[in-house]
Amino acid sequence: MTSNAVVIVGAGLAAAHVATTLREAGDDRPVVIVGDENRPPYERPGLSKGVLQGEQPVEELFVHEPGWYDEHHVELRLDDPAVAVDPDARTVRLASGTLLEYGDLVLATGARPRMVDLPGIDLPGVFTLRRIEDSEALRAAFTAETKVVVIGAGWIGLEVAAAARKAGASVTVLEYGPVPLRATLGERLGRHFAALHERNGVRLLTGVSVSAIEGDTHVTGVRAGDEVFPADLVVVGVGAVPNVELAAAAGLAVDNGVLVDDQLRASDHIYAIGDVANAENAALGVRLRVEHWDNAIRQGQLAGRVLLGEDAHYDWLPYFFTDQYDLGMEYVGRGSADDEVVVRGDQDGGEFLVFWLRDGVVSAAMNVNIWDVNDDLRALVGRRIDPVRLADPGVALGDL
Repeated sequence: MTSNAVVIVGAGLAAAHVATTLREAGDDRPVVIVGDENRPPYERPGLSKGVLQGEQPVEELFVHEPGWYDEHHVELRLDDPAVAVDPDARTVRLASGTLLEYGDLVLATGARPRMVDLPGIDLPGVFTLRRIEDSEALRAAFTAETKVVVIGAGWIGLEVAAAARKAGASVTVLEYGPVPLRATLGERLGRHFAALHERNGVRLLTGVSVSAIEGDTHVTGVRAGDEVFPADLVVVGVGAVPNVELAAAAGLAVDNGVLVDDQLRASDHIYAIGDVANAENAALGVRLRVEHWDNAIRQGQLAGRVLLGEDAHYDWLPYFFTDQYDLGMEYVGRGSADDEVVVRGDQDGGEFLVFWLRDGVVSAAMNVNIWDVNDDLRALVGRRIDPVRLADPGVALGDL
């Protein structure tokens, strides 16, 4: 190992795109990707969508064909997590005891499911969803005879509920807040998603505080107040926690992620990307930590470009998508529950656009079952536009 090596800690989607960007530019520095799983980098959205629904083979999740890494002289050190970083010596120590020297270090350590402190949380039959093994185990357990209780009505929880219902399982979703997805979509659209699940046979309860997961040798139910909801399996989907422990022990600044500038730099020769990065967004003027597929790709590419010496910056809008039952949508921007909501199209019919406005300025936009318009919506975010024109389907998006 030479001292100009690029070591990437974390073997996920963002890490793969750092390596890809460097190699596509002809950079020949040694590149090492260190991971705690025994699989090469893969994309995670399919774990709660296509793979979980039985519509996508696991093999389609991998970023590259198996031979790509050898062909491009990218070393994979899998199933051997990093346990310490020494910024002064520029070294990374792995669980196996191997010491890697680096010229530049990229932390792509991702996030892990947030766990709730409940009696019974460790019972067999209680799942989270983050890795291929989780998705495969859940898929195998979803049958017409299975009673599923999902704790949390965020994106993961609702996608899991949709997959379980597709398999014929009985599904109950317990949500602490008053409306699913309220923080991101607001009440009107949160209620739209709630109604979508209820129409598809999900029992969705809000304002529920779970007190225990019950069972002896296996989960049998979830207790909330005086009621116990029978369960053959429980999925906990209450958010994610960034994996900052390695960075914090190395003396890097952490606060809801590793703090980085708009070039993803945490300190001299150390960068952080993807789910773990709390980055300055040059376009919005705020810090963002984004746990979505698009951001992992873009930040991986950005880190690669910065390592190549480009004057590149984190300056794009957040984007995510979901597929649930017959609803597919894309969202761009950064709205909030308090923003004004403007709907264009037939919300009841299931094909519509949504705009969020803050002080008259478009903060976010979403297309639901209307395709090939997200780039047009992206161009509207940040502009002051008359809500009446936004709502009028007779006004072309390009004319707003």
